[in-house]
Amino acid sequence: MAIDWYAGGVMRRVPTAEAAALLDLTYEIATKELRPRADEAEAAGYFPREMFTMLGELGLMSLPYEEQFGGGNQSHEVSLQVLEELSRAWMSVAVGVSVHHLACFPLANFGTDVQQRQWLPDLLGGKLLGAYCLSEPESGSDAAALTTRAVADGDDYVVNGTKAWITHGGVADFYNLMVRTSDDGVKGISCLLVNADTPGLSAATPEHKMGGNSSPTAQIRLVDARVAKSRRIAAEGGGFTVALAALDAGRLGIAACAVGLAQAALDAAIEYSGVRVQFGRPIRELQGVAFMLADMATSVAASRALYLEAARRMDAGLNFTSIAAMAKLLATDSAMKVTTDAIQVFGGAGYTRDFPVERYFREAKVLQIVEGTNQVQRMVIGRNLGRELGS
Repeated sequence: MAIDWYAGGVMRRVPTAEAAALLDLTYEIATKELRPRADEAEAAGYFPREMFTMLGELGLMSLPYEEQFGGGNQSHEVSLQVLEELSRAWMSVAVGVSVHHLACFPLANFGTDVQQRQWLPDLLGGKLLGAYCLSEPESGSDAAALTTRAVADGDDYVVNGTKAWITHGGVADFYNLMVRTSDDGVKGISCLLVNADTPGLSAATPEHKMGGNSSPTAQIRLVDARVAKSRRIAAEGGGFTVALAALDAGRLGIAACAVGLAQAALDAAIEYSGVRVQFGRPIRELQGVAFMLADMATSVAASRALYLEAARRMDAGLNFTSIAAMAKLLATDSAMKVTTDAIQVFGGAGYTRDFPVERYFREAKVLQIVEGTNQVQRMVIGRNLGRELGS
């Protein structure tokens, strides 16, 4: 029987009492541990590894995976709402959790029984942090054009190339690496699970970004890096299928993060507009501001409903490619609009770093780009129109 959960002005409908308790824990951690540290850490560009360690010890880094391997055995409907609550407090941490989920996805869904038993408990146990390496300097959303090469040499692959825009680049403990093992187009791509300490693997200087500065992004360079063939996930040439499936799931993670960020901006705007007085009354009683807040709240609610519908389809084993793209598109475009309007509600104060809304605005922009730009999401949606009816 579904249960109503309420905290911080947000009402949710969750499937079990266990899920409600999980959200209680998440809200407490987000409120007491994440939110108080976010502003200072983001300003300093500080990577909060200790926060991920804490979340891992609490089991929040592995919620959608099987309990037998150390996961939380939670539905995506639940785990994504946990991600949203984390993002509401500190987007960089939530995106980091989402990326870790993405990095675990290939092994959890395409690994052999032997591989899963050998490596998955460590990946899900909370002490390790993962990264997902698909994009390259000349191939971002065009994943089929990747050129990082893995050449067979006995029981190993020798890997050379550069991966770009890698979240957790240089701080991750393991990388899921998409490489080219033949020149047969998308059939020539394979997936390797690579330890960060592999000789020949190194990270470049982190990118200087406009937002999300507590989440390091860097190129990963591979020079004659030797990776055992036993660390290939799925058959040789099966990496493109792995990559697309992982991206569908990853897009829902980014959608949830976007909703959490937008909710934080809405929360701030509602609070400020209740204490800022102009023309003798709080500004949220003025129609121009009230209408803006109403539109912001509607966008947040609609985005949340769409990503949850996509999550339910995923949990049910139905095709969710299009609706995942729709959720990512709507949620991240809405986050950009909501954070922009939050600054407008604050007026000149919102343009200063005295209030968090300018940071929310800077952070929202990247969500329209990662896990496939929103232009690519429109391509995915358009290509699949009519194909998924009844699936």
